Amino acid sequence: MPSFAGDLLDPAQSHGDVLVQIAGERAGDVTDAVERLLGVATGWRVRWRVEGFRADNRVEDGHGLARNPFHFTEGFGNPAGERETAERALVRDGQGEPDWAVGGSYQVVRIIRFATELWDKDSVHEQERIIGRRRDGRWLDGAPTDEQPNFAADPKGRLTPLDSHVRLAAPDRRNPPPLVRRSYSYDRGDGDTGLVFSCFQRDLAQGFEAVQKRLEGEAMAKYLLTTGGGYFFVPPPGDAWLDAVASA
Repeated sequence: MPSFAGDLLDPAQSHGDVLVQIAGERAGDVTDAVERLLGVATGWRVRWRVEGFRADNRVEDGHGLARNPFHFTEGFGNPAGERETAERALVRDGQGEPDWAVGGSYQVVRIIRFATELWDKDSVHEQERIIGRRRDGRWLDGAPTDEQPNFAADPKGRLTPLDSHVRLAAPDRRNPPPLVRRSYSYDRGDGDTGLVFSCFQRDLAQGFEAVQKRLEGEAMAKYLLTTGGGYFFVPPPGDAWLDAVASA
């Protein structure tokens, strides 16, 4: 993963050969699973690890939602159905990837520290204009969460500022970025709180990287600092990819 504008990547929290993500409904179960894995993974060296959680984790109308450390609900931009999820996230035939990669997905992980103390000094109204949504997900132009805002009717950003997060990330809400998000909050204590941003896509350039470049100069940038993470590939189901990689 390259360093983007505003990043301060710590090599000790970045990249790596293999990413293992363990999730569960109870923190104790996850901890036990991690310890069991480390107990049998002889010869491995843990480069970095981070513990995450999803506050107010729930599913509404097919969308997996959670509240981030800035008090905003996120996840509304994800597709609600399996077909569209696969369309955005999974590698397809004919896009130039090897046969063994078809059905897999590129995962981006970003450890983003949030300046929560600075953020909380702003009014809720100002925070909503920086994000481009209400805290509960409603659009600033009055559109409900399950509809698309009409940015074209607000060319000067009177209702939804031109440098707001959602407007830069997806300027055409009818053609959303081809990626699927699944992020987690983290809290390491001593004010080190933030987001373990995670997204999946079939193409890094068209997905995450296109969005990240549009976000340069967003109003929210001064509250964020990306310190680690990396690019990884999630193989497709089955073992065929193992044989292909082993013989490469």
